Amino acid sequence: MNTKQKPVVAVVEDDRSLASLIDEQLSEAGFTTHLFHKGGSALKHLEANHAHLVLLDLSLPDMDGMELFARMQRLRAPVPVVILSATDSDTVVARALDAGADDYIRKPFNGVELCARLRAVLRRTETARDLRLTRNADLATGVFDFGPAQVHPERLELEFRDGQRCKIGRKELGILFHLHANPGVIVSRHALIHSVWGVHADIRSRSLDQYVVKIRELFGRQGASLNCFRTIHGIGYWYEPGQ
Repeated sequence: MNTKQKPVVAVVEDDRSLASLIDEQLSEAGFTTHLFHKGGSALKHLEANHAHLVLLDLSLPDMDGMELFARMQRLRAPVPVVILSATDSDTVVARALDAGADDYIRKPFNGVELCARLRAVLRRTETARDLRLTRNADLATGVFDFGPAQVHPERLELEFRDGQRCKIGRKELGILFHLHANPGVIVSRHALIHSVWGVHADIRSRSLDQYVVKIRELFGRQGASLNCFRTIHGIGYWYEPGQ
């Protein structure tokens, strides 16, 4: 997020007077807000528009707040969600956090603390995004073996047994990491695409095949065999360490 850009917060709160108060507090703290009093209208907006964060009340007139949260997580570009609720049950709080909520704020709340918590979530989100390489791998992913090479995510490099090194692209690394994590089984094209690009990514099998060709070419240029990695035509791929 550009430091000069105001963070955009989608506020989903059915209490109109409280929503107006939140709007005032966030605007004074430097946020841009969009207010929604129903879950359906908020979801429709997020499907077509960008937000840096969602502040979500669990009690909505048209749908369960946790169901709305689950549907937000399935968006093409998921957004961090902070739950705002009068429900103070430890079970409900734990359920929301376990489901992936970035924070849980109980009503009544202090406006200064609310803004501080939102800024903290945005900082964590930006840090995580900086580390992310693909949906399934990031710069903190440990070194792993793939056939005759070691894969170094932190350097985006392959290192071969003779000491030679070469750079590897992010998507190619994500493909290798998913196959490495699922040895000895057929990995379908769809499963591989979902892991590397995300469930809602608009990536076709032909595009995936082109990345696989790049991987084979990288190993081939180093004279390294990839007998451990096979294409199962019409289905997907198979990785078997030690082959």
